[in-house]
Amino acid sequence: MTSQAPAAPDKLDAAVLKIAGVVVLGAIMSILDVTVVSVALPTFQTEFDASYARVAWTMTGYTLALATVIPLTGWAADRFGTKRLYMAALLLFTLGSVLCATADSIGQLITYRVLQGLGGGMLMPLGMTIMTRAAGPQRIGRLMAVLGIPMLLGPIGGPILGGWLIDIASWHWIFLINLPIGVVALIYAQWALAKDNPEPSESFDFVGMLMLSPGLALFLYGVSSVPEAGTFSATKVWLPMTAGALLVIGFVLYSFKPKHPLLDLRLLRDRNLSVATITLAVFTVAFMGAGLLFPSYFLQVRGETTLHAGLLMAPQGIGAMITMPIAGTLADRIPVGRTVPFAVLLIAAGFFTFTQVGTDTSYLLLCGSLFVMGLGMGGTMMPIMTSALKTLTNHEVARGSTLLNILQQIAGSVGSALMSVILTNELNDSPAIPGAADPATGTPLTEAGVAIASQQNPAIAQQFPADLIQRGLAFVANSFGTTFWVAFFIILATLIPAGFLPRRRPRPLAPGEVADDRVAAPVILH
Repeated sequence: MTSQAPAAPDKLDAAVLKIAGVVVLGAIMSILDVTVVSVALPTFQTEFDASYARVAWTMTGYTLALATVIPLTGWAADRFGTKRLYMAALLLFTLGSVLCATADSIGQLITYRVLQGLGGGMLMPLGMTIMTRAAGPQRIGRLMAVLGIPMLLGPIGGPILGGWLIDIASWHWIFLINLPIGVVALIYAQWALAKDNPEPSESFDFVGMLMLSPGLALFLYGVSSVPEAGTFSATKVWLPMTAGALLVIGFVLYSFKPKHPLLDLRLLRDRNLSVATITLAVFTVAFMGAGLLFPSYFLQVRGETTLHAGLLMAPQGIGAMITMPIAGTLADRIPVGRTVPFAVLLIAAGFFTFTQVGTDTSYLLLCGSLFVMGLGMGGTMMPIMTSALKTLTNHEVARGSTLLNILQQIAGSVGSALMSVILTNELNDSPAIPGAADPATGTPLTEAGVAIASQQNPAIAQQFPADLIQRGLAFVANSFGTTFWVAFFIILATLIPAGFLPRRRPRPLAPGEVADDRVAAPVILH
């Protein structure tokens, strides 16, 4: 019997690696762009003479566009085919990047970032679908590990790349760099991906779209407004969050009625998928939330430049690169329920150091802790995703990938907002400096606020006593430590759902039994 399966099923053959290369290029563009732009916000304030709240919409607009388009990806992949849709997403993202580089006002830049997000939102779920379908039962763990590299390294490489490009050139290049990558990715995709043979069109769920996409956008808008408002009780926070949550709840109740819902929540009947999604959600809240705090500590407490702060985060990426291929191999051979809890404990061990940070904590200790965390991260996120998608049929993979990406987007936004609010509230308790006020707003200056500003502007440090600056820095460091405690306990909480991940290997096929189109689970033909 002829077969297209490789002779050595445990290894990735050239054809599969060729497909993986296409997906990784798209993932690098999408994920790096988020973190690269984050370091450019102060530059946007200066260039466009805009407030921080205004320029922050270059991030928020991108996030809202992702949330709006991700639910449509599963249906569109079935309707038009993954290759066609993936290339369209690459083109839209690249076009949006070039337009961002031409913006001459903050309003234009925000608009073009939304366009970018519409393309970027489709790249990750489509990439996961393409790779999962190409993997086969013995290799899905390895392929997911390949896709996980840009997902884990994006938050690390982005600040380094962004800081370097802004230092040697201008902010325009953080967008223009996507042009050559996008052109290469489009040519590569045309060559590497198989021709589409989409299945018969399913009816489009317009009612579901009118509830889910606006609901997600409103909810994430409210969450994204938390750091600026400083509290969840502000009208611009709770009102859109409540409206969005009601629309999403309405969609959940409705989604079990149509034959082909926009987001197929029936997939959660699969125990592996439901346990993996809960584990991934809890992990992402802590991981994405703390991901913003690490470089901020180096910038605000230790006075490092953006480039140096990014470089100090590199040990985390190195650790992840070491364990991710190993974790991918293990995920194909050992149930993830036996490996993921140990990886989570590694992350918690590294995290504990940051709960004790001060103004002069050893960089050797901090970088060593980040390295240990990286080792754990490499063995956590992608094995969980592997477990989630392993038992889905070929037809279900696109919708399962969409479900996972929506979950990550929500959990990541909630984590970022939660950690920002905790840190902001801690800093707001800093003692005020008697008789000192901001000349622009009249707001009393606090020791913490002056200390943070003095780290990036030596002129400010010269205006206040050295002991006041040191007290302020100590208060800021303690505020970071308190916030890290919250993230630490959320990491530990990940162990609860992780304990329900699969701990047994699927039974081997019996004589006369063949695999169906599921990624891993066998079925008996009658």
